[in-house]
Amino acid sequence: MQEVLDLVASQRRRWLVTGSAGFIGSHLLEALLRAGQQVVSLDNFATGHRANLDDVRARVGEEAWARHEFIEGDIADPETCRRVCEGVDIVLHEAALGSVPRSIKDPLATHRANATGFVNMLFAACEANVKRFVYAASSSTYGDSPTLPKVEDKIGRPLSPYAVTKYLNELYADVFSRCYGIETIGLRYFNVFGPRQDPNGAYAAVIPRWVSEMLRGKRCVIYGDGETSRDFCYVANVVQANLRAALTDNPEAVNQVYNIAVGDRTTLNQLHESIAQALGSQRTDLRIETPEYADFRPGDVRHSLADIGKARRLLGYAPTHNVGAGLREAIGWYVQRASQPA
Repeated sequence: MQEVLDLVASQRRRWLVTGSAGFIGSHLLEALLRAGQQVVSLDNFATGHRANLDDVRARVGEEAWARHEFIEGDIADPETCRRVCEGVDIVLHEAALGSVPRSIKDPLATHRANATGFVNMLFAACEANVKRFVYAASSSTYGDSPTLPKVEDKIGRPLSPYAVTKYLNELYADVFSRCYGIETIGLRYFNVFGPRQDPNGAYAAVIPRWVSEMLRGKRCVIYGDGETSRDFCYVANVVQANLRAALTDNPEAVNQVYNIAVGDRTTLNQLHESIAQALGSQRTDLRIETPEYADFRPGDVRHSLADIGKARRLLGYAPTHNVGAGLREAIGWYVQRASQPA
């Protein structure tokens, strides 16, 4: 990872990070500021938090923070997109409405942010002559494909409005690269977790939600039989992948889509046990309740496991954290955050 940060630091560039107050976006912002870069960032606080920006500011210091310009705005507004792209060399586009259940409940809001907002950003980047546009794609694109591990060129039918919008992003990026010459790279994230991931709210991701529930003595709910599996990916791996994608000089690597994961499968039953063990190292007095099981949720895929060979080969991606290492690194933050009021 250090070699990537050194590469970023070797030349001053102007970057745009959308969704900078969110979980992944705030980590990208922090890494870029630590590497001496000039950063514009954008968020509308629909799912991001000012506290994440405050945390980045505290961690990088005032001198680095002075190289950052934050703009509050919505990617669904074309003028906002044009404004934030001015003079930018590289875009890291993270802004989106996540969550499969949310998209099923409110498909119009999901489409507005993830489809309309994406095209607005992509077109604004083209107008501003941005060199490269790296964007958050999603493993949900694989849909009902039974193939394991998931390989980039073999997808199934999408199972949710969220999955449709994220696949649409890939189609638009490919067309824009052909029609307008902008370099695009999509990163299909697989179940990212880590510090600054929101444990509160109806659509909280499973790891911070379970940590919060365990700390409150509640039983965690597992949808299905617990043998549903995911390729959980620690956020440091995702930061590395974004920076490698942004700066690769391999001509074969651009205008591509990549799986970003670890390449290892963890069932929900195994995850519950791993979180309980990690929490035990922090709170020896804590009694973890056995989980309860509920019906499978609509739109959820049964198994997810990534083949990361393409990202290794073309981007040089090399994950530094498996799920156990990621949990050990993040558990202190989760414990601290879960103790704060919602």
